[in-house]
Amino acid sequence: QVQLVESGGGLVQPGGSLRLSCGFAGNIFSIYVMSWHRQAPGKQRELVAIITDGGNTNYADSVKGRFTISRDHAKNTVYLQMNSLKPEDTAVYYCNAKNIRIMADYWGQGTQVTVSS
Repeated sequence: QVQLVESGGGLVQPGGSLRLSCGFAGNIFSIYVMSWHRQAPGKQRELVAIITDGGNTNYADSVKGRFTISRDHAKNTVYLQMNSLKPEDTAVYYCNAKNIRIMADYWGQGTQVTVSS
């Protein structure tokens, strides 16, 4: 059973930065596609950024150029560096680990990010 633990959320002013971390335990980190999603109040959960087991990345249009996803295989951790934050980035951010070949799909508990002056 995979466990995902997010950290790094908090309150930040518009234009500020945060780095989210997601620690992975319980299986082989390198075989999973990792991603970050977010859910704002009253809205559906949306994909923010994804990184494959090979290191390829993709981003939602709303965060391109501001957010960077990365993974550290030595630490079994995936990161989301968020720069130039906007109030509309306010949401609960969730980490996801997925491997469709073994039908595995896991979520973390979420971490709150609030962008406000």
